[in-house]
Amino acid sequence: MASYNGATFIGEQIASILPQLGEHDELVIVDDASNDNTSAVVESFHDRRIRVFKQKRHRGVVASFGYALERARGDIVFLTDQDDIWPADKVNIFLEVFNTNSDVTVVMSDVLIVDATGRICSGPKFGSHRFRPGVLRNLIRNRYQGSAMAFRRRILNHCLPFPSDIPMHDVWIGLVNQFVGKAAFIPEPLLFYRRHGSNASPDTHAPISQMLHWRWALMKNLALFYFKKEGLKVQ
Repeated sequence: MASYNGATFIGEQIASILPQLGEHDELVIVDDASNDNTSAVVESFHDRRIRVFKQKRHRGVVASFGYALERARGDIVFLTDQDDIWPADKVNIFLEVFNTNSDVTVVMSDVLIVDATGRICSGPKFGSHRFRPGVLRNLIRNRYQGSAMAFRRRILNHCLPFPSDIPMHDVWIGLVNQFVGKAAFIPEPLLFYRRHGSNASPDTHAPISQMLHWRWALMKNLALFYFKKEGLKVQ
């Protein structure tokens, strides 16, 4: 989890996660130099499974997730935002997919959209337009949503460190996985995805120029990754 000024919702999110963790699991939280009482809310849980790392300066969501993933120790890693809510059976359902499909390295689920109060507004998000893997289709329209993703730790050997110019960490993980693993989709909504007006990910599309710049950055970095993976030299 990457947190930044999340005191309003982070307590509810942590409370939905901890009951699903085993004794030897962990919740890694990187606080991105919050200036509200986020830290106090996190510390109020007094749970030894919560590992908090505080950044001295604000670095942004991609860098914060990268920092968190470098410190995560579990074999199966779930990404989580600070302001969503996990249904009580989320972890078990995801783990069942991993346990019954040894070749699957990334798992995505559908989500329900909720408002600031937790009331369901719409969904399932993907519905009939189900998530489908593939480099080209996800470059054109990204369907990888980090807060609804989990993956095997071994793919981080290929994903980290995150390139500095990628738009978001989730699309990078998903696209890199296309070259080194296999993705699966759970059609059941296993995330209450909260939209409240102050989310790190906006509701509206960025300007066309920005979107083109991001796609170019993804394609460039994927090409560099591929050449490195295949042992080819870039002229």
